[in-house]
Amino acid sequence: MSGSIGRRPVTALVLLVSSAAFLLVSCSSTGGAPDQVTEQGRNFTQTWRVFLFGAVAVTALIWLLVLVAAIRFRRRGDRVPDQRQYNIPLEVLYTVVPVIIVAALFTLTVVTQRGFTDLDSDPDLRVEVTGFQWQWRFDYVDQGVTVNGTDAAIPPLVLPVGRTVRIELRADDVIHSFWVPEFLEKRDLIPGFDNAIDVTITKPGRWRGRCAEYCGLDHWKMTFDVYAVPAAEYDAWIAQTRSLPQPVLAPLELPPSTTEASS
Repeated sequence: MSGSIGRRPVTALVLLVSSAAFLLVSCSSTGGAPDQVTEQGRNFTQTWRVFLFGAVAVTALIWLLVLVAAIRFRRRGDRVPDQRQYNIPLEVLYTVVPVIIVAALFTLTVVTQRGFTDLDSDPDLRVEVTGFQWQWRFDYVDQGVTVNGTDAAIPPLVLPVGRTVRIELRADDVIHSFWVPEFLEKRDLIPGFDNAIDVTITKPGRWRGRCAEYCGLDHWKMTFDVYAVPAAEYDAWIAQTRSLPQPVLAPLELPPSTTEASS
């Protein structure tokens, strides 16, 4: 019996150290999620961190209370400690505080979710993205440019940095799903149902997008590349591509910074 009692502090210490190590690793990363490259994704990441640090704080508080109780009120004899049927201030405290925390997290979640789902009343650019078995078509609605993907080449989706882009999602046949991991969101393309998202890209780069909904035998072919470029390069690319016979088939000449990103 004495041996098992002696092992209890060691076990508690091991659990404490393990928990602390896990929390430190969690706080130093985003859990394996890709880096966000849009304003909407940045808001999501900030919300995720609030939840994470809140969980760390609550866990640390629980461990602290357990340790204080174990040390301060450890058994020192056979005397029965003082007993109380209730402690009104304490009971009010541990009832009200969790309610406030849950309400705050719920409100933050709703605000962040609306940042993903609400659409800007006046976006800078509209791109109609159409998924079909088994490729993509990108229609730059106001610029009169259409890019069609082919089996031989991955279609490029060229977007300007710093402008709000309305991506309107359409499906010609079955359900597809528009997914760029770095956007930290994906949205389904459903036949007969119009769907849309707004994205504001914050930095230049190249990222791989794909269909995230199994849509048939050649589902694996439905990939595309997102090229985010400065606004001036985007405008020049639009002017150059508009001069070509429409629609154009991938591959096509890309802005200079996108070529550097793909090399």
